[in-house]
Amino acid sequence: MFNFRAPLAQTPKQSRTFTLSLLFSLTLMAAVAIPSPVTRAAQAPSDVWVEVDTEQLSLAVMQGENPLQVFENIAIGSNGPTLAKRRDDSTTPLGEFTITEIRPSQRFELFLAINYPNLDHTERAFLDERIDITEYRALRYELDRGLPPPQGTSLGGQLGIHGLGAGDIKVHETVNWTEGCIALTNEQLLELVKWVVVGTKVVVR
Repeated sequence: MFNFRAPLAQTPKQSRTFTLSLLFSLTLMAAVAIPSPVTRAAQAPSDVWVEVDTEQLSLAVMQGENPLQVFENIAIGSNGPTLAKRRDDSTTPLGEFTITEIRPSQRFELFLAINYPNLDHTERAFLDERIDITEYRALRYELDRGLPPPQGTSLGGQLGIHGLGAGDIKVHETVNWTEGCIALTNEQLLELVKWVVVGTKVVVR
């Protein structure tokens, strides 16, 4: 014969404990579900791109030909823009790039890496004899496979869009101070990252 037991009735104290536990669990789940800026970026429209104007020192989030948001008074490399960048020359490369990574940065708040040196810069540098055949082949090997290019060649690397971190806002507002990257204020960067994803086009003019 089977012995079926009816469930024990909960005391008021047990019921309150269960209710509090349930509320705590739901609150914790909700907190975990709140997206970070990087998570929100994964929801950005696919036709959004970024335009950097190195003369006006502005960065525009574009959808087609329409600006969605414009950030003024950005900073670029201390030696200005160039089509013929070399390692450690503190210039910002002109051209069309894509965002390859969006990651936290202790120094700059966030770092949006771009695929410099891209194919255009690689080909131009090889024709100009700024890189040798070994570096050219190493760059082409990665680029032809759709991978981020090597960052240690004579053309330099480690470039992208970043914030100020704990840097001096007065310096940022006065001079171009970076080693080749594009710098925004921390507040501007947190707004920008809402619009972009890995793969977003970045045109530097």
